[in-house]
Order: sequence, then C-alpha cells, then structure tokens
Amino acid sequence: MKHRFADKIVWITGASSGIGEATAYRMAMEGASLVLTSRNESALEKVREKCLANGAADAKVLPADLSNLESLAQVSEQAWSLFGRIDIFFCNAGISQRSNTVDSQMDVIDKVMDVNYFAPVAITKAILPKMIANGGGQIAVTTSIAGKDNIRVTFVCPGRVQTNISLYALEKDGTPHGKMDAGQAGGITSEKAARKIVNAIYRKKREVLVGGKELIMVHIKRWFPGLAARIARNIKAM
Repeated sequence: MKHRFADKIVWITGASSGIGEATAYRMAMEGASLVLTSRNESALEKVREKCLANGAADAKVLPADLSNLESLAQVSEQAWSLFGRIDIFFCNAGISQRSNTVDSQMDVIDKVMDVNYFAPVAITKAILPKMIANGGGQIAVTTSIAGKDNIRVTFVCPGRVQTNISLYALEKDGTPHGKMDAGQAGGITSEKAARKIVNAIYRKKREVLVGGKELIMVHIKRWFPGLAARIARNIKAM
C-alpha cells in the first residue's frame, strides 16, 4: 500500500469506534502519525495499539469529552503539542437522538448541539490560526465549518454506516436509544466508509458522500425536489 500520509499528523475525534476507528486504521496503514480522541480512554488505547501494528508512524491517545466546551481550547492545545503540529483534523465525533423535536427536552438538544456543532467550531477556532501560521492544513468535518488561507475543508456526508451511533443516540428524555436501527444495520461497513473518507481527504475533495443505495436520494433531491419530498414522507422513521 502507498504511504500517502507518511508525513502527516492526523487528529481524529470519535476515534474509539465506528467510522473514526476505521479511519484511524486506514490512516495508519498509509503511514500517518495519529492523535486519537474520544471519551473512552481504554478503547482508545486498544485502537492505538492496532494503529501501530497497522503501520502508523506514531499514535497518541488524547481522551476528551467534547460536550465540555470550556475544556476544548486546552484539549486543542494538547493535541497540537503532541507532535508540534496538526496537518489534518478529522472532526468525526458526534451524538444522535431518536425522538421528535417537539418531544425532546432542551438539555438533550443542548447536548446534541454542543457535541455536533459547538465542539467542532470551538476546536476549529483553536487550531485554525496555528494551521494558517504553519502554512496550511486540512479539516474534514460532518458539519458546517468554512475555511480559507490555504486551509482545505472536506465535508464528510455519511448515509447509513454500521456504527454504534444509534445505540448511544438519545431518546426525548436523554436516555440511550439502546438498539441498532434496521436501516443502519443494513448500511455499509465502517471499513468501507473509511476507505472512501481517506481517499477523499487525500484528494482534497470538497465533499464526499459515504453510504450505499440511499445516496440516490441526494441526486433525486437535487433534480426532483418534489419527488424527493414525497419519497421522504414514506420512509419509516428510525
């Protein structure tokens, strides 16, 4: 395998399972040095060991709870200092919910927004000036962050991928959903998703769609928005 990332420092959040874990292994196989972040330190240590076995130039663990927004400036500084720079930041960590908006408690909505939106923004604000001063970099995200000054941004748009995200999704009162959604169980593997993501990052693509046959809805919505709306109304809720 080509070592396309042999000279790159890659920081991955949500690296202890699912897409983040699979992407870490893929990056390791291509020679990257990795900073691995999630809340689960013991799981991260296992991922780190496998990354090193898979060929990573180096791999370090940085546990963090992204819902603790006040800590993220310090976490970002720690991530940068582990190797002296970050070339690629893959903001993959996220949390889901399984309830209607009208039924969801505000503290649940706050937590989802903190992890999925405010944490990526806070981390990006912390490391973006350093990237610019260092000559550039790349950010891969699943939310809306814009970049300039030689900072490339890759939007990762997953469809159905076999990960644990539905297990830890939140019900309307904040309790865990605790089961695998049928649609997600039939999705592509996280390893296949990782291959698509790593290739897109290497090619510096602006956007990558990750999934299976469900991605056709993106194209239907673009060219036939009325039809897309009718189809969406008939899709069984997760």
